[in-house]
Amino acid sequence: MGLCRFVAVVALAIAIAPPAQAADGDCARAVAERVQRRYEKVRDLHARFEQRTERASLGGAPAEALVASGEVVFAKPGKMRWRYESPEPSLVVSDGATLWIYDEKAREAQKLALKEGYLSAAGVQFLLGEGKLLDEFEITAKQCAGATVSLGLVPKRDAQYERLELGVDPKSGAVLETVVVDLFGNRTVVAFRGMRENAGAEPGLFRFEPPPGARVLEMPEPH
Repeated sequence: MGLCRFVAVVALAIAIAPPAQAADGDCARAVAERVQRRYEKVRDLHARFEQRTERASLGGAPAEALVASGEVVFAKPGKMRWRYESPEPSLVVSDGATLWIYDEKAREAQKLALKEGYLSAAGVQFLLGEGKLLDEFEITAKQCAGATVSLGLVPKRDAQYERLELGVDPKSGAVLETVVVDLFGNRTVVAFRGMRENAGAEPGLFRFEPPPGARVLEMPEPH
């Protein structure tokens, strides 16, 4: 699994919707403020995930979507572990300073030193204890009524993606779906289920040692 696939893997937020009759602008701000407050209290998250990457068509027939699933664990500050189970086993691990991407079938590990703010390219900096939604995004409410609150987030500064989209259950505050749209128009949709907050996460989950005989590629630092 390449680095680009990871960079677009997920944008995650949790919110509770304001009253449905609120204006879109008021709704968007209220939800964003609630997202921020909630994440300040979350230490770690565990969830199952299903990921669908839809490649933009360049004048031809639409490319077939890439579908994957597995389990993810996040912990503050800046730690994550994505275990892909299908279609092929692979692993993405970060301790906040170093990112590892391990392809089990190829027995190849990519190693990347992370700079401050790099994870904003994946839209997960808020989950991991960084950033302020209202400071960093123009936020609109695409839908505020009904069973799902839908938010659109466009970065105010240059970023490695075009926009984020969030779908939230207004009753429970659980995330139903997140979307990252990259600069080429590719969409990565991630659905989470069975989410558990503050269940504890062993530090060893976020450390990675390449297996004996695995090929290790040192990747250039992100700019």
